[in-house]
Amino acid sequence: MAETPIRLGILGYGEISRRLSKLSKAIALVPNATLVAIGSRRIHKATGITSADGFPSWVKMYESYEAVLDDPDVDAVYVPLPAKLQPKWAVAAAEKKKHVLLEKPVAPDVVELDRVLAACEASGVQFMDGTLWMHHPRTPEMKEFISDTQRFGQLKSIHCCFTYYANPEFLENDFRLKPDLDGLGALGDCGWYCIRAILWAADHQLPNSVTALPGSLFNNAGVILSCGASLDWADGKVATFHCSVLSNLTMEITATGTKGTLQLHDFVIPFKHDTASYSTASTRPSEHSVANDLPQEALMIREFVGLVAGIKRDGKEPNNKWPAMTRKTQLVLDAVKASIERGCEAVEVGS
Repeated sequence: MAETPIRLGILGYGEISRRLSKLSKAIALVPNATLVAIGSRRIHKATGITSADGFPSWVKMYESYEAVLDDPDVDAVYVPLPAKLQPKWAVAAAEKKKHVLLEKPVAPDVVELDRVLAACEASGVQFMDGTLWMHHPRTPEMKEFISDTQRFGQLKSIHCCFTYYANPEFLENDFRLKPDLDGLGALGDCGWYCIRAILWAADHQLPNSVTALPGSLFNNAGVILSCGASLDWADGKVATFHCSVLSNLTMEITATGTKGTLQLHDFVIPFKHDTASYSTASTRPSEHSVANDLPQEALMIREFVGLVAGIKRDGKEPNNKWPAMTRKTQLVLDAVKASIERGCEAVEVGS
């Protein structure tokens, strides 16, 4: 007998409808997941276009987020709201015993994130953020290489860049660039990926300090459009990153060890839908290609609902790996933001 799928709800529609359409299609590819409800405060935009956007006909459309959380048919929720709104609704979801998949950036700062994580822990629900590339099969294969002391050696440096060129309408209207909704701008949107990549390469060991690089750019409301930072560890390894919504699409990681180098050019979103590549250099350069049976959106959903099913049906404890990674990413992001605000002073990373 087939398992009853984990039933997902979504809080929000509006400006992120294209992202939700993609996610709905990803959910449909996962046998043990089904989308059952969407809550939107602009229900007139969500009603009537669900089929065209790939949403199943049975999805219930609610005029409030509360209604989704009160629905007994919803096991877990995806929350893709602006960073300053997400903590409130993630906490509310956890208190209703709904498992939480939270879009990044997850919160304006670690204080707000800790409220979310505490609520999830108290209710025994799974927490995960929406950093897609962590779920691609290329990621553990690359990790195997940089963990190999014979081929890669000791990690010495990581350099990461994620930029894209935003059009004038995006720069004027997107919620990520509104101080009252998000406030983190390019740092939260693009820098989050870079910081996660650096921590991933460094075995999630927090740096001692971060220093913002000169030349950060802001919009008229004071929200970051472009910035960068350097990170330093006590053992001598270093990292830098650059993130921007004002430059050509670039998604690069270079990790250098004492014996080898890892490089890739599409770490956020692979250029191909069914394979992803990376290159290594040790005794000689080598190109590698990793096949994936599902797009990384579906792979994330599969991982998330698998953990939820383990808790719901088998009595397992929530997997703490995912909230721990989220919190460390937020700690570094907070330190970078503080360094920018202090004129590129070095800032110690909290704990």
